[in-house]
Amino acid sequence: MAGCGVRWQYILGAALSGALLLTAGILLGHYAIYKEPQTPEWLHSLSRDLDPALLEDFMNQVEAARIGQNLKDLSSKPHMATTKGDEELVQLILKAWRDPQTGLDSAMEGQYEVFLSFPDPEKPNSVAVVMENGSQAFISQETEKNLTADQADRDVVKPYAAYAPPGNPKGKLVYANQGKMSDYEYLVQQGIDLNGTIAITRYGGAGRADKAINGAKFGVVGVVVYTDPGDINDGKASATETYPYSWYLPPSGVERGSYNSHFGDLLTPYYPLSSFRDLTCGRIPPIPTQPIGFEDAKTLICNLAGNPVAEAAWQGALGCVYHLGPGFRQDGLFPNSSEVQVNVHNYRRINTSSNVMGLIRGSVEPDRYVLYGNHRDSWVHGAIDPSSGTAVMLEISRVLGKMVKEGKLRAGCVCVFYFLWWGKFLCLSHLSATQEFYSKLQQRSVAYINVDIAVFANATLRAQGTPPAQSVIFAAVKTPAADSSLSVYENWKQHFSRNSSVYGVIPSLGSLGAGSDYASFIHYLGITSMDIAYTYDRSKTSARIYPAYHTAFDTFHYAETFIDPGFTSHQTVARTAGNVLIRLADALILPLNVSDYGETLQQMYSVAREAFQADLTHHNISLDPLWAAINRFQAAAAGLNQRIANLREEANPSPLDVRMVNDQLMLLERAFLNPRAFPEKYYYSHVIMASRSSSLATFPGLADAYDNAKEDGLWGEVHKQLTIVIQVIENAASILEPVAE
Repeated sequence: MAGCGVRWQYILGAALSGALLLTAGILLGHYAIYKEPQTPEWLHSLSRDLDPALLEDFMNQVEAARIGQNLKDLSSKPHMATTKGDEELVQLILKAWRDPQTGLDSAMEGQYEVFLSFPDPEKPNSVAVVMENGSQAFISQETEKNLTADQADRDVVKPYAAYAPPGNPKGKLVYANQGKMSDYEYLVQQGIDLNGTIAITRYGGAGRADKAINGAKFGVVGVVVYTDPGDINDGKASATETYPYSWYLPPSGVERGSYNSHFGDLLTPYYPLSSFRDLTCGRIPPIPTQPIGFEDAKTLICNLAGNPVAEAAWQGALGCVYHLGPGFRQDGLFPNSSEVQVNVHNYRRINTSSNVMGLIRGSVEPDRYVLYGNHRDSWVHGAIDPSSGTAVMLEISRVLGKMVKEGKLRAGCVCVFYFLWWGKFLCLSHLSATQEFYSKLQQRSVAYINVDIAVFANATLRAQGTPPAQSVIFAAVKTPAADSSLSVYENWKQHFSRNSSVYGVIPSLGSLGAGSDYASFIHYLGITSMDIAYTYDRSKTSARIYPAYHTAFDTFHYAETFIDPGFTSHQTVARTAGNVLIRLADALILPLNVSDYGETLQQMYSVAREAFQADLTHHNISLDPLWAAINRFQAAAAGLNQRIANLREEANPSPLDVRMVNDQLMLLERAFLNPRAFPEKYYYSHVIMASRSSSLATFPGLADAYDNAKEDGLWGEVHKQLTIVIQVIENAASILEPVAE
């Protein structure tokens, strides 16, 4: 037995030795033969670029009929902020975004406490003519006439000026045109004592709140506001020429709105809505104000006294010669001793409002956000403002959600899609969200796409945005419109064009103001932003906006009959906005062209040089450093574009190099922020895009300081604003220059 054990040990040892030799030979042969290195699959995914088939698939799935049905559902009843109708829409959107077949990855609701203003339903606001004995010779209509079933809805809020204080001021009536400072100054120059008067003004020219704020500075105690048919209706003023027979505003139509000189919550400037409230905040309009229809305005204005008559630019289309007042003429409907009383019974309260957020997570760069937003609440039914935009958003999210569920979108997606659906009353909720998530949004956001009023009318695209957005919008619209063989780009160029020093004749990209939900993203956070819509042919109408804006006539019937029959323009906006969104989220290198900022800066410089050079030289202020800064920026932008071109030529560019370039593209807009540049303007920090009082299309702080210096002689402020502009342009150039330098 012992001998057998020995032999077994020999045999086992020999077998193990042979196995080891065989394994060594295999390994040696494997590594001795040269093979091409294998790139890991995850590295391929990092360098994958935009898939054109993905775009085409998305575009083909966007349906006009679905958008129309969305709009019908959204505008079926009034849904003013924090009302029952508004709360029902929160649940509607959450249900859509949580749908198992077409929903997003997640959807959530965030609540905020917001400071709002409402009219007292038991005490209707009014404008009355009161005679010496105290009796009323005239009183304005409580609300619009019932022309379709929509106006009779019990939830239609009666016309009012949100945030206007309650009160019952009474005085002689004066006509103050658009309520601009220059308009009140003109009345004073005509020898009219404005102390204790009531001013009637028309919409346009100045912000809603500014009409009252400006008037109060001259002693005006109350303001009446109306929409002149010359500004909105191409002069059409009769009941048979207006809705429901055309798109024009009926005589009883009243534009509601927020009367606040800044966007955001009045009591929590610079803080989220959950923060403490500054009850001493003084930005609430100072005097009672009430809007009325032009039918009632005609009764007041066409009976005014006063010589001389209002100048030609002040005349409207009420069918009479406009006089300035004060008071009524002797041969009119009212005794000359009569006065006008503005009766406002508004009240203010803090209510709970919701933001709804849905997202599609990115598989490669989940810390980069592409934002898409709108507000949901309206003044009445809000078919156009804002539900046209929300109807488009629902269709975009449906198609993208379906593509995610089918596995078509996830592989190439490199960013997070945020479909933000704001509760908006003075841009409240979107601003609170940007305040609450300030650092996260500012550090991670690629761009913000706004689609508020998606379709003003059905003639052409109208896009606004910061200069880098121009390239991605242009790329998205060089496809045929939903109802035409002509590309959206060419049609847009036919209606709105400009002569670019770089590209020749191109569509004109408008600038962003502060009238929609993009305001805090561009002015406060410095995020590349854009607003996309379809609009009307300005050669065929002079309307300042679609005529039913903010009235009880902004209904589904109005939209379907006069704004966009068949909803093909809504479909084109959905395709365009979704196309832009996918390009921003799925492109290897962000499709933002920083050189377009260089062209904008050069244009602004040319305007400033032509308008300011002589006076600045006289006060020893030179524009040369500004020109040098712009040249540096343009050189840096060209250099970055060249590095991008080099990266595109590489088969597998380094993910770190790509990320570095994308960060430069993403962060450029932040370089133009200076929170101390405009201390008197809440939230305005963007030195290039801030609002301005000057009519000159140049650097806003510099232009306003120059205009003020011509009056008050404070040329040091001009020099300061020039220095601020130079500083931010230098900072922006340094962002674009090679990191190694």
